[in-house]
Amino acid sequence: MPTAEEQQRQRRLVVPAGLVGPKGLENQPVGTVRWVRRELVAANDYNPNAVAPPELRLLKISLLSDGWTQPLVVRFKDETASRYELVDGYHRWLCAEDERIARMTDGMVPIVVLPDQPLEHRMMSTIRHNRARGEHKVQDMASIVVFILESGLDDHELSLLLQMEKEEVSRLRDRGNMLKRGSGDSFSQGWVAG
Repeated sequence: MPTAEEQQRQRRLVVPAGLVGPKGLENQPVGTVRWVRRELVAANDYNPNAVAPPELRLLKISLLSDGWTQPLVVRFKDETASRYELVDGYHRWLCAEDERIARMTDGMVPIVVLPDQPLEHRMMSTIRHNRARGEHKVQDMASIVVFILESGLDDHELSLLLQMEKEEVSRLRDRGNMLKRGSGDSFSQGWVAG
């Protein structure tokens, strides 16, 4: 949860004047999700985002556990042949190649189609989608890890399901419990000034 100060800072963010998105629910791309064969969608040749193998495995686990929760964002590459080019969702598209994921939807992937725009606009859209996802705060992540572990999942299961190294789980568990461990009434006598 963002602090009051963070919320205030977010409200003050300056957005360029003149930006006006499509009006009305019927004109929102997310309202037009459709299913197409994965082969009809192609990657773009400019996506700067890279995902490390552990995160890619995590994405596969997410798709296999939760199903498709986000469509691919595309544009028409060839409207007459119903072929599409990715704007966002390359790694979800890549994971859809996995036969277990493909079987879930008979080889179909969910898409939303953006209106055709010049290449530079599509490039900026790709970058905005990538950067808007943000990053995890360590202390918040540590609290979540501790909660999950305390709910009964063991370190091994958690590291598999979240694709974390055992050491990472251990560090997050320790960080989340630091206040509890450090709140004792006495200090260790493990070191004595000589």
